[in-house]
Amino acid sequence: MEHRNISIADQVYDQLEREILAGKYARGELLSEQKLSSELGVSRTPVREAIRRLEQENIVEDAGRGVVIVGITHEDMLDMYEIRLHLEGLAARRAALHVTEEQLRDMREALDLQHFYCERERSDSSDQIKNMDSRFHELMYAACDSKAYCDVLSRLHKKIAKYRMASVRKHSRAEESVREHEAIYEALAAHDPDRAEAAALSHIRNAQASMAEMEL
Repeated sequence: MEHRNISIADQVYDQLEREILAGKYARGELLSEQKLSSELGVSRTPVREAIRRLEQENIVEDAGRGVVIVGITHEDMLDMYEIRLHLEGLAARRAALHVTEEQLRDMREALDLQHFYCERERSDSSDQIKNMDSRFHELMYAACDSKAYCDVLSRLHKKIAKYRMASVRKHSRAEESVREHEAIYEALAAHDPDRAEAAALSHIRNAQASMAEMEL
């Protein structure tokens, strides 16, 4: 387990959520507190607390003698992209007005790393491309200067991790995504809300079209 300055239950929750959303456990798989406790090397109390939070997120369901993995279905993912189409352009518009020089520097670094990992075309690059994609979006959400927008969009982006990972494994889509991020970045750096909104919406529509072809 990763050691951070948070409770064991928080660590268990973070790890289970990450692994479920990444597809480690199959949809419909039954997991018991005892099995998870053994796998994670912790007592059943933090596992029980983490499971309760995952139930609230509708990622798992109570099955009496354990929990059943619900995860994120293909239909859920498409619905989340519909929601992002309504919100992400507005977030980019706000970010163009509020983004700081420090945030722009961090975005530039994330983009440069995305370019680097795309150019490598190695099997171990997909994780890093996805991580930098997440980093770029997190920075844009933070720059919109709204906790509500940031919380909602960050949760949606995290929940489709499995589909985003499959998308970046397609090299042509990974390269397109970086170019789309560049367009968003340039609009934000110019503090142009109209261009930022248009670039963000174009990016989400293209990602949505790519994801719609997948059935994981």
